[in-house]
Amino acid sequence: MAQTDDFRNIVLLGHGGCGKTSLAESILHKTGKTNRLGTVEEKNTVSDFDDEEKDRGNSIHSAIMHTKHNGKEINVIDTPGYPDFVGAALTSIPAADCCVIVVNAATGIEVNTRKLFQAATDAGKARIIIINKMDTDTTDLPELIKNIQATFGKLCKCANLPSSDRASVVDCLEKASGNPLFSDVESAHIDLVESAIEADDKLMEAYLGGETVSPEQIAAVFTKALAEGKIIPILFTNARKEIGVSEFLDIITKDAPSPAQVKPASLVDGDKVTEMKADPNGPLAGLVFRVGADPRSNMKYASIRIFSGTLKSDTAMMRNHDKKSIRPGHVLKNQGAEIAEVPAGVAGDIVTLAKLEELQIGDLIHDGKVSGKFPMLPVPSPMFSLALEPTSKGDEQKLGIAMEKLTEEDVCFKVSRDSQTHELVISGLGDLHLRVMLSKMEKRFKLSVTTKKPKIPYRETITMKAEGHYRHKKQTGGAGQFGEVFLKIEPAPRGSDPTLVFSWDIFGGSIPGQFEAPILKGIQEIMENGAVAGFPMKDIKVSITDGKHHPVDSKEVAFRAAGKGAFLDAIAKAKPCLLEPIVNIEITVPADYVGNIAGDLSSRRGRVQGQDMLAGNMMIIKAQVPLSEVASYDSQLKSVTGGQGSYSMELSHYEVVPPNVQQQVIAQYAKTKQAEVE
Repeated sequence: MAQTDDFRNIVLLGHGGCGKTSLAESILHKTGKTNRLGTVEEKNTVSDFDDEEKDRGNSIHSAIMHTKHNGKEINVIDTPGYPDFVGAALTSIPAADCCVIVVNAATGIEVNTRKLFQAATDAGKARIIIINKMDTDTTDLPELIKNIQATFGKLCKCANLPSSDRASVVDCLEKASGNPLFSDVESAHIDLVESAIEADDKLMEAYLGGETVSPEQIAAVFTKALAEGKIIPILFTNARKEIGVSEFLDIITKDAPSPAQVKPASLVDGDKVTEMKADPNGPLAGLVFRVGADPRSNMKYASIRIFSGTLKSDTAMMRNHDKKSIRPGHVLKNQGAEIAEVPAGVAGDIVTLAKLEELQIGDLIHDGKVSGKFPMLPVPSPMFSLALEPTSKGDEQKLGIAMEKLTEEDVCFKVSRDSQTHELVISGLGDLHLRVMLSKMEKRFKLSVTTKKPKIPYRETITMKAEGHYRHKKQTGGAGQFGEVFLKIEPAPRGSDPTLVFSWDIFGGSIPGQFEAPILKGIQEIMENGAVAGFPMKDIKVSITDGKHHPVDSKEVAFRAAGKGAFLDAIAKAKPCLLEPIVNIEITVPADYVGNIAGDLSSRRGRVQGQDMLAGNMMIIKAQVPLSEVASYDSQLKSVTGGQGSYSMELSHYEVVPPNVQQQVIAQYAKTKQAEVE
């Protein structure tokens, strides 16, 4: 069994189409784990094992593999590259010690490349950049390196270079000679060594003093510099032809940090922060970073990075703050979809457990000696939504179970039931994301649904003070019903919490106190269901000022009706209006498209708040815009920017809907209500 120092944990990150899956396949083939080189086109790669991935020709989930090279055990996590599936990449980063950012030589630095590089930086991980597909004739590689350094910083240094015939790579770390396609090996070697030596003050002093620095000293300080983020090596590969892959593996095993050489993971419990050293004999502490299902059996699997301790099949394992222990069962290692049992998982390793339904992404697993949470990277909020209904009416329960399983596997996929519209709403990062999730649902759970755009969550409110009155009187032959209520309403500050400010201002006992609750209940019914277009109301103050009661006929049901009627009477006089959700939106696009995007936002009633320039000729446009205008913005942005734009948005506040829009919404509501009656 491998020791902690022998592990190397890497995660492959980059934009879709850069060749991460091909690189993973080449790693396995080069190290003898597979006897043939699979390809995405032939649908036979180890990491893209899901039918959905095979059909679409791109990764959707993260996949875990392992191999050996130079006596080291390498765990490889291959992640999706398209922005719609970025959640799987972001949750995988904490499990790795070194992030390998793969850049397509033909397309250069793309949207998700920037995002994932920044995420790796924010997580404090060692970073290596691979320029894949280096044989692309149309690419100006020296210019690409300049762009990389402009975008990601001058810490990015070439650790090897393509040979003049692009059939191999020339080492710049240990050697200072060769015949590269461009640049000079000696100068690249000196630049690399001097950058690494800066991580050690004593060695830097000796080097500047003219002392000879040994290869062993360079290797040791290079690992330190890499672990501390003070150097970012650039490597070249052609994964399809397996060029540069062995050299990449050499650097991973010789120079990339082991779990014992990186900064210990921090376990946060309130204000208490505990560093979990990579010690197999320490307390057990691991992070669940991936949840998936076997494509054949649909069995649930949870993958765990062990930061401390040892996990065995009989370990009394606990989850988060649970007091009851869980039996792990078999400890497994993934090779894509295939699994094999191992005796134990030790600090520094990545293992998988099966059939533990309670485990979720982000969970801490431990042996009762520690508590808290391992920090996870923030993931984008899912803002692209669809409402859905099962095609077969008897499938509601089955649909709920399927949605629960899918949300466990993808942190950026959310399911909710709108209490106002009663629609089942699924939300994701884009149209592609939701189409894939629905396809998975149909294939795995044999469920078919119809979809439609969900209703925008408008709200209703009032704009002025008013008084209301209602007398409820009902005689039914036996005991009657009587209740009379006078009240006043006025607008509360926008965004008030609670949304209804209620006061009982009855003097002299005109309404007994026992009827306060029923009156409030009648008012709350209108607050929930609306008075104008069926949307919940907000930001209203209500004062009950007077009324009458009958010693025999006054009952709770009567005052509930009276409170409801008086509230409706007052609302009609208080100039009610609709409020619409306004979102903060950040759009990242090439600078050439800024004018087009700004004009488009303006046409959507948006207000541009500012712009930030990014390296690589990219811009971030910050704006506020009504949610109704960007509910389907994903396809529009892709159309305008040729797929080069991305965006994120979150709720900011509510504003009054313009009169023309309000009329349309109210008319649609009236039409829907009429249809229900008919």
